[in-house]
Order: sequence, then C-alpha cells, then structure tokens
Amino acid sequence: MEDKRILGLTEDVMVYSETKSKKVLARIDTGATRSSIDIKLAAELGLGPILETRQVKSSLGTDLRPIVRAKIEIAGKELESTFTLADRDHMNYKILIGQNILKEGFLIDPLKKR
Repeated sequence: MEDKRILGLTEDVMVYSETKSKKVLARIDTGATRSSIDIKLAAELGLGPILETRQVKSSLGTDLRPIVRAKIEIAGKELESTFTLADRDHMNYKILIGQNILKEGFLIDPLKKR
C-alpha cells in the first residue's frame, strides 16, 4: 500500500511530447479499459505516430480509434502509456485516465480533492 498513489475523481495531468508539454485536468474512470486524449490536444502537442487502430465501446456506441503513446505525469509519478484519440470537444475533460494507467500503482478515493 505504501507505494500506491491516491487519486481523486479528477486530477491534474502533465502531458509531454518531444517538444511541448501541457497541464490538463483529467477525469479518472475506473470503468474505462484504456485512457483517452482529445484529438485536438494531441495535435496541439504533436503526439504520434499512430501505433494502431482499435475498436472501442463508449457511451456513444462503438467506433474505430487511433492509438498513440504519450508520456504523462500524474500525482507526481511519470509514466508512458497508450491513449486512444477521440473527439472530446463536447466533454468537460480533455483526458480520461483508464485502467491501463490506473493499474500502474494508483488507488482511487472519491472524496479526495485535487
């Protein structure tokens, strides 16, 4: 338990590319298998190349999404992981943190404030 980091339902995340970085408020979603990043934010940071495409189920249905790798910092821990690219323009959070990142040593406390 000592090496686990505690996250709330939203967390500040620093996203890094080769030349740029940006701090973004992310939504923590234990029900999401894979993390997702807004396609416009990914373009702004120059994330890429696209590694593959995958079929993804969401609240809006099923679609085919590109996958990129990105380096992030969350709760003081730096890691590199894959993200699906999605149009999150209509959503409050440009990044969704899913199980592929949460399993890297994080616990969720819904009462924790950032």
